[in-house]
Amino acid sequence: MPNQPRFLDHIDRMTGYIPGEQPRQGQVIKLNTNENPYPPSPKVLETIRESVTQDLRKYPDAGASGVRSRLSNILGAPPEHFVVGNGSDELLNVILRCFAGPGDRVVFPTPTYPYYDKLIALQDAVAVPVPLDDEFNIPIDKLVQEDARVTLLANPNSPTGIGLCVDQLGELAQRVNGILVIDEAYVDFSQHQAIDVARKHKHVIVTRTLSKSFSLAGVRVGFAFASPDIVAGLWKVKEHYNVSSLSLVAAEAALDDIGSMHDHTKRVVATRERLTQQLQQRDFFVWESQANFVLARLPAGADQPGDARPLYEGLKNKGYLVRYFDGQPRLADCLRISVGTDDQIDGLLKAIDEIRSQT
Repeated sequence: MPNQPRFLDHIDRMTGYIPGEQPRQGQVIKLNTNENPYPPSPKVLETIRESVTQDLRKYPDAGASGVRSRLSNILGAPPEHFVVGNGSDELLNVILRCFAGPGDRVVFPTPTYPYYDKLIALQDAVAVPVPLDDEFNIPIDKLVQEDARVTLLANPNSPTGIGLCVDQLGELAQRVNGILVIDEAYVDFSQHQAIDVARKHKHVIVTRTLSKSFSLAGVRVGFAFASPDIVAGLWKVKEHYNVSSLSLVAAEAALDDIGSMHDHTKRVVATRERLTQQLQQRDFFVWESQANFVLARLPAGADQPGDARPLYEGLKNKGYLVRYFDGQPRLADCLRISVGTDDQIDGLLKAIDEIRSQT
């Protein structure tokens, strides 16, 4: 009899990443995966329709030259500083494959984006989680570790929404060893950007995505900014045709209408502030978010440990899906709520009031 298939030991040991729940049917308001509640630019939809031709039989542009030239104009750096990926997740994967091998130490704050754990485990590298402080702030001093091969920092962080300012990012870049990756998935909802930090420090890589602020989560486009030497190395490892033709034209159209993105992010930020105030009036503790979501702790959480599961389940039964972090003790009394439209948030708040009135 043939031998049973056997995974590599480190693959067999690892736990896969579990994305936020994606409902398949029914009328559900999704406020759990930080998607943009507003549609992409009309130019995106028009361009995609025009591109559905027989040319789909051809391979896409492996260099994503149209996207890179637009990024070059917007961010003021030559195209050689950019590499485009199938979402920023692919580029984070490529970065870890380039710089972290078996036994190498990868430092990151926790709690944060749990996908980092999977990427580190795939490389058989050593995860070095650094707990956030009691207020969930990022402890810069503890992130600086001499033997770190890679340091990962989501800024703003998820699920807290808290971010470091540019000066703090510059300080971290000066002190950290190895590669510093600043994951800016939510940067367009913030006032702090790390592109200038990466211009000054050749060991810094900035990753961004068009999924959140540009409303393009479904087409999967992200990019990394770094020195040309680092980009050339990443280029060797990424898949050659890693972004589809339709995704590329969608990204180009979105970047051509960047004003639409800014209009939507302003609306999201305004609703985020109103959601924060309304939750605070209901005695939730809400961290000051710089992203398109808020992290809210149950009213009893400041004095005694609570469990957010009943509220999560109650909201789900009423058609509102938010993020509950099962198995993470520090987040047991918290819910992460993506910012929806004003009507969606009004409905959510009404549902919270109804649930709490019944307990």
